[in-house]
Amino acid sequence: MRVYLPSTLSALAGLLQGASFGPAPVRGFAVTPALREWYSSGDIEELEYVALMQAARASLRLLLADAGAPRRRVVLAAEVPDDKIVSVAGFDEPALVEIKVAVTLRDVVSGHVDDLLAAGDITAAVAALHAAAEGDDDAQFTVDCAEGHDLMWYATQELGFLEQ
Repeated sequence: MRVYLPSTLSALAGLLQGASFGPAPVRGFAVTPALREWYSSGDIEELEYVALMQAARASLRLLLADAGAPRRRVVLAAEVPDDKIVSVAGFDEPALVEIKVAVTLRDVVSGHVDDLLAAGDITAAVAALHAAAEGDDDAQFTVDCAEGHDLMWYATQELGFLEQ
């Protein structure tokens, strides 16, 4: 199953140096039965895009927790055996899953990262996350603006060349 893992450039650097996402359980986002039900009119590409965007939102939360990480969202797409995944999807996050094993670089099939030009909007969105969660419409607009930036696609062999 394709799973989208929220990350940061700092965590990606560790993964590239031989670390793994873990210990288990590792939280990610995938096309779950709950997502299919929630978004019943979508084809598989649309559903995977929704899972990717939920992972990108989770990447914002990781950036909030890591003040030293460069302000760019990172989502890694990984292939994980179905029997290693538990769906924990809920109404608010219908694509949420937990992976029962650590995820290594060999499981990663691509990376999705903000362009350097998005860093200002991502910085503002990270600062606005708490207020947006509390219902502040202006803060939500700031988060939405950041989410308007498309993530750039990178092959796994290109990930080591990303600027921090």
